[in-house]
Amino acid sequence: MKKVIKIIINIIMVLAIIIILLVGYNLFQIKYLKQDYGKLFGYTIFKVITGSMSNTIEIGDIIIVKLGNNDIEVNDIIVIKQENYIVTHRIIERNENNIITKGDANNKADEPITTEQVIGKVVKIIPNIAIWERVFATPEVFISLTITFILCVLVFSYKDNKNMENDKK
Repeated sequence: MKKVIKIIINIIMVLAIIIILLVGYNLFQIKYLKQDYGKLFGYTIFKVITGSMSNTIEIGDIIIVKLGNNDIEVNDIIVIKQENYIVTHRIIERNENNIITKGDANNKADEPITTEQVIGKVVKIIPNIAIWERVFATPEVFISLTITFILCVLVFSYKDNKNMENDKK
C-alpha cells in the first residue's frame, strides 16, 4: 500500500512539474518573445471569451488549435487574427483569395479575410473549464489543496523514514 501511494505521489509530482514547465514556456513566449500566443508542437490553446460561437463553443471553453492555414475548408472552425484581437468563427465560404467566416450565434457574416490572417483550425473543444478555473482560482480552495498535498507528502515520508529506522534495528 505504501509503495502504491508513493508511486501516485511521484506521478502527481512529475505531472505538476511538466505542467509548470509548459506554462512557464508559454509565458516566456508571450512575455519575452512578444508573441501573441504560445506555440508548442504546432498547436496552441485559447480560452473563449465571447458568445459568438454559442451552442458549439461557449464562453469559458478552451479550444486547442492546430496552427497553419493549409487544410482549412468550408464549415471548419478557425481562429483568425483581426487587428488587435483574435476571433474564433466558422468558415461559411471560401474562394481562391478570400475566406468569409461567421460566428454560429451571429446574424451576419464577417468581412472577408485572407489566408494569411488564419492562425489555425480548431481541433478540440474542452468545455466547462471556466467552472474549474473559478474553483481552483479561489484562494481558499487553492491554499487548502496545497496544504493537504504537503501534509500528505510529509506524513508518508515520515512513515517511510520511521520504517527504515525500524528495519536498521
